Amino acid sequence: MNLLDIRNLSIELKTKTGVILAIDRVSLTMKEGEVRGLVGESGSGKSILAQAIMGVLDDRWQVHADRFHWRNIDLLSLTHQQQKDIISQDVAMIFQEPMACLDPSTTVGEQLEEAVPDHQLTGFFWQKNKQRKLAVINLLHKVGIKNHTKCYRSYPHQLTEAFCQRVMIAIALAKKPLLLIADEPTAAMETTNQGQIFRLLASLNQLKNMSILLISHDLENVTHWTNNITVMYSGQFVEAGTTEQIFNTPYHPYTQALLESSPKANIELPPKSRLTTLPGSIPVLQHLPIGCRLGPRCPRAQKICVQAPKTTNYHGHQVNCHYPLKEIY
Repeated sequence: MNLLDIRNLSIELKTKTGVILAIDRVSLTMKEGEVRGLVGESGSGKSILAQAIMGVLDDRWQVHADRFHWRNIDLLSLTHQQQKDIISQDVAMIFQEPMACLDPSTTVGEQLEEAVPDHQLTGFFWQKNKQRKLAVINLLHKVGIKNHTKCYRSYPHQLTEAFCQRVMIAIALAKKPLLLIADEPTAAMETTNQGQIFRLLASLNQLKNMSILLISHDLENVTHWTNNITVMYSGQFVEAGTTEQIFNTPYHPYTQALLESSPKANIELPPKSRLTTLPGSIPVLQHLPIGCRLGPRCPRAQKICVQAPKTTNYHGHQVNCHYPLKEIY
């Protein structure tokens, strides 16, 4: 069963100069126990899409979709508060900068205690306090923090960024979510710490059957931990398929460019040589190209690319391109 089923989602931003289409007809599905990567450059709209799923966008943003279902519940037919009540029970999110998300004036233990839902506790109030502390200790152990006493009494600035990220994961796990959205969970971390966080998320998926939406700009890194991948560019859906399909046989020029920009894909290059990249940069929201937004940078662009391409499905491998890298029959 699909936990999350989004079809043709568009998100508009109201500005003083008019309305900007930040997300243009993006589709996304998540199944129980699935780990899906959501990949694209900074500015691709990945975080905005995640915030729309969580229902935390402010009034400047308008969300439209042909379908927006959570566990077969049509969220668009509900009020905003009803949507938040449903999503907040079953979906949790961890953000890019854990230190910025934690309260610097409160200990880690106090913040974790606030995250433990009351309905998980039983008995009288003096019994609930003890249960809450035991629940916090259990959460710290789940995310690999053995010295729970020191962590419990520490303030966020006294911990490393990797430890703060583990604390953020513990806070997310407190309500036992069905879906965990991890927005660049290893940004600015050392390689060792990145591996620890990814292994922790993988273990949660395997042991708890928790679905994970892993957002990243690093396509190569995500391929080691995901079952399926969706690629976005400038607010548009580009390509989606299994991790093996995306990594071994990419259909879209942008996906191919992401793979080729990796140092491992250019291992034969001489030292200090430039990596393979697309010319130009991702467009700003105020000056978005018409049609396919990759057009001004795409080496395969033709006149027809000023029209938005339709999605082609080939055995579950979806691509949004007028001129894919391989012929699709």
